[in-house]
Amino acid sequence: MRAVQAAVRKCGMPAGVMAMVQGASNAVGLALVRHPLTRAVGFTGSLQGGRALCDAAASRPEPIPVYAEMGSTNPVFILPDALAKRGAEIAEGLAQSVTLGVGQFCTCPGLVFGVQGSEFETFLEKVAQKIAQVPPGTMLHAGIGGRYRAGVAEREAIPGVRMAGKSSAAVDVKKTQAAAVVFATDAATFLAQPKLREELFGPATIAVRCVSLAQMEEVARRLDGQLTASIHCTADDLRQGRALAELLARKAGRLIYNGFPTGVEVCAAMQHGGPYPASSQAHFTSVGTAAILRFARPVSYQAFPQELLPPELQDKNVRNIWRLVDGEWTKADC
Repeated sequence: MRAVQAAVRKCGMPAGVMAMVQGASNAVGLALVRHPLTRAVGFTGSLQGGRALCDAAASRPEPIPVYAEMGSTNPVFILPDALAKRGAEIAEGLAQSVTLGVGQFCTCPGLVFGVQGSEFETFLEKVAQKIAQVPPGTMLHAGIGGRYRAGVAEREAIPGVRMAGKSSAAVDVKKTQAAAVVFATDAATFLAQPKLREELFGPATIAVRCVSLAQMEEVARRLDGQLTASIHCTADDLRQGRALAELLARKAGRLIYNGFPTGVEVCAAMQHGGPYPASSQAHFTSVGTAAILRFARPVSYQAFPQELLPPELQDKNVRNIWRLVDGEWTKADC
């Protein structure tokens, strides 16, 4: 903590002014979380890092909230009729979403589920072809690149998992490059191997064959909390897909219909958060206009005289803002 305080003083900035403090270890982040002037924390990163900050915040003499976004596999479910009628289109969209930004979007679709059969095999082959055409890309830094390559090797070594496709061009490790990959497995292996349900940060996805829609629902039931979940279906699939959609609504903060999750929009409707471990506070979003609510604390003023009220709450609307008065939104003076 002394090192962090010294770094801030060295900047020569007065109290209350924002400063950037950098460091090569997690000690900087922990010191900032434990500092008595810190009142709330926002974090995007790994589950391990987010849990460390949550634990540090909870152990303070006065605990503070941590709004941690800690990873997501963002599953995509393809129902049979959609797979039969739009398999090639979905395959192209999936490959583009997985490889966008070298897979370094927190909404990268890392899992895709479908019912086994010839349509699924054709779909998987097309995804593999698209992935092979994607050149290796440069990741954010060497540490992320190294963890990605290790994660790819770890998953490839799991019995019952095979690499169905990979970037055809060679990877230059010195440039922190990563190859896009698609793995294939079955639902039984997926459910038996916890590692396959963990996020692999980078341009990778795992295609999972289910023997039936019932097994697809069982897979959804066993998933951890997610930022997003996507369903591809047709009008003929809707009756069968209703139960799956209801399951996913309990698992994810944002549901996508016939689309892909990559990217977010800063708007009032955006929900970028989800049940643990996708985020530590499922009731909040880290993107969109509602994100400010993470750092706003409600205060009620009861029977206060006008001169002691904030300008926004006084009878005369000097700010000319919308206010909720007796259940009605208005800009008029009270």
